[in-house]
Amino acid sequence: MTDIIPPTASSADATALPQTTTTAQAFDTLALPAGMLANLQQLGYLSMTPIQAAALPFALAGEDLIAQAKTGSGKTAAFALPLLARLEPQQLAVQALVLCPTRELADQVTQEIRRLARFAENIKVLSLCGGTPMRPQRDSLAHGAHVVVGTPGRIMDHLERGSLSLDTLNTLVLDEADRMLDMGFHDDIAWIAQHCPPKRQTLLFSATFPAGIAALAQRFLRTPRTVKLAEQHAADKIRQRFYEIEHPARLQAVATLLRHYRPVSTLAFCNTRQQCRALVELLRTEGFHALALHGEMEQRERDQVLIQFANRSCSVLVATDVAARGLDIAQLETVINVDVTPDPEVHIHRIGRTGRGDAEGLALSLCSGADKRRVAAIAQAAGFEPEWQDITALPIEDASALRPPMSTLLILGGRKDKIRPGDVLGALTGEAGFTREQVGKITVTDHHTYVAVTQEIAGDALRRLAAGKLKGRPVKVRALED
Repeated sequence: MTDIIPPTASSADATALPQTTTTAQAFDTLALPAGMLANLQQLGYLSMTPIQAAALPFALAGEDLIAQAKTGSGKTAAFALPLLARLEPQQLAVQALVLCPTRELADQVTQEIRRLARFAENIKVLSLCGGTPMRPQRDSLAHGAHVVVGTPGRIMDHLERGSLSLDTLNTLVLDEADRMLDMGFHDDIAWIAQHCPPKRQTLLFSATFPAGIAALAQRFLRTPRTVKLAEQHAADKIRQRFYEIEHPARLQAVATLLRHYRPVSTLAFCNTRQQCRALVELLRTEGFHALALHGEMEQRERDQVLIQFANRSCSVLVATDVAARGLDIAQLETVINVDVTPDPEVHIHRIGRTGRGDAEGLALSLCSGADKRRVAAIAQAAGFEPEWQDITALPIEDASALRPPMSTLLILGGRKDKIRPGDVLGALTGEAGFTREQVGKITVTDHHTYVAVTQEIAGDALRRLAAGKLKGRPVKVRALED
């Protein structure tokens, strides 16, 4: 997921990080040990990828770094080579820690670091993840390790038990940091970082830059360098379509667009709170799962709405620009501009919520005759030709309302009760017998835990969680209704 906003845009998402341009360079232009360069050549690392060329000079110089990098961009080498270059192999103690959101990613990173570490003998890289027994991991730690790769929950477990010490750590890597925040690991990351020596290098890699990333960086990184590659901006992945319609008919037109395109997740922008409420009421009347997000809502209510939408248990989120500021939702298929904004930069920012990463997006705008001047100004500023379509000509092959793929369960208990995402996942995939694929995003707040499950198991999952225990205690669970 990356911003599609041009560098000239002034929105928060676009200006959070400067643009960096790179060209292909050989690894031997870097100050790397001869053995490491020979190993890279043997492994087929002929030239640096853009993220490696942009990040490695800063990282090798010992500077803290925030880098935008998606899976497959070569990011593992961008942090693995610097941490390996700083290792003292003769000191058998943990000198680098890489935090990953999932066991699958941690295993991939572990294998890649081991390949890159072949230039030196006896460099021990250890993976510490949940879902596997603790005792073998404790035994491995007792024999010593140079690099530890793991998931936040299991790293915390070892730190609390005293089987892992970070006293000799010199490099901390947060890999796919946005995904870790998405999974509710913010406090876990903070707790782990506080157990690391203050004099260390911290490298943060993230595919997107929501507000939580900036807060994390401000708290745990020291005057970091920032790398955000310009070539990752891909505005052509967003297909824009415009529909001229009389102003009183635009709310009903939203339902027509939803029934025609049938997106799983849609963010609809209105210019006023009143129109937000009116659109949600209309969509609910017609059977859609819709929620509103506007400035009059209390923070807890706002947070709950965002969790449901991010969980994909709500089909349509209707929001004002102010309320949606900083909103970054993965897998957002469609943006609908119920009202055309008079500001071209706001329009670009709105539609930039879709079409992120490798996905394509759809941006649909409803316009009255008076709005055509605004559309022309937006098109001129962004450099595209508007594609106009007749909404009355759109075929409706399925007139039923959209049904979100997930349902959100609310557990009364959170961080204050020592509940972690792994506890909930374990309860659902353990005795309850559900698969990992049937469990979605898990969000833990101070007093509540939200877990997304597929619609077909929602009722059964609720009953099993209510009949079981978390942290050895029974919990109250209910399904969130929109």
